[in-house]
Amino acid sequence: MRKYLSVAQWGAFALFSWPLSASAELTCEIDFAYGLVVNDHQLRVMDDSRTVLQVNEKEELFIEGRWQSLTPEQQVWLHDYATGLHYVVPKMIILATEGVDLAIETIDQVYQGLVGSDHDSYEKLRTAMQRVKGRVKDKFRHVSNHYSIGPGSLESVDEFVDSEIEAQLEEAISTSIGGILSAISGIDANNSDVNSDKVAAITRQLDSMGEQFEQDVDPKASTLKAKAQWFCDKLKSLDETEEKLRKSVPGFAPYDIITSE
Repeated sequence: MRKYLSVAQWGAFALFSWPLSASAELTCEIDFAYGLVVNDHQLRVMDDSRTVLQVNEKEELFIEGRWQSLTPEQQVWLHDYATGLHYVVPKMIILATEGVDLAIETIDQVYQGLVGSDHDSYEKLRTAMQRVKGRVKDKFRHVSNHYSIGPGSLESVDEFVDSEIEAQLEEAISTSIGGILSAISGIDANNSDVNSDKVAAITRQLDSMGEQFEQDVDPKASTLKAKAQWFCDKLKSLDETEEKLRKSVPGFAPYDIITSE
């Protein structure tokens, strides 16, 4: 049993390409400390079910329900910040939900090839993967024109049927924003175990969503790896803009929304 589980652990690390994996080409240590909800006209920052910060039409800032008077410079920062999140959040949801589906499917195929579907460890791994998939989809949601991302990362994968599989998946799988991007960057469409048609479909879906902005820096490359790197860099840039707002707008100071290590 332990031999097969070691194979599963290796497959999870290699195929998901989390930061501890030797094959990972992107380590993106970034996440959202609060929930985010984006629609056509609003950006809302959520603490549980309560809106603590809201931006209307990318220019009006409300903190704890109170309108904030901004200087022209702060107004520019707010517009850049809101515009960036309006662009990034919907695409992050596509990356998270469909990319993790693809990665799980790939691990499933490889594990079956190594161990076979009739081995008892396969069913345990499959059950664990489905739980992880459900948690990802609970955190990243799209309903009508509303896109939402829940706060924080998956720090403990509980209630799995096998404690050893649980321990391995805790190391290999995260639903943090950076973890998702690191995983996506490791999906190689040239790998025979990866469904290249699904990789292409996700790439096309990302390219076709919404209006394009920053045309000169938008990820034009056809690979998910290039897009994951761009999104990570963009989130780091938005974090810098957020810090300017936190330092200059007193009401914003308590809300460290984009976090990085």
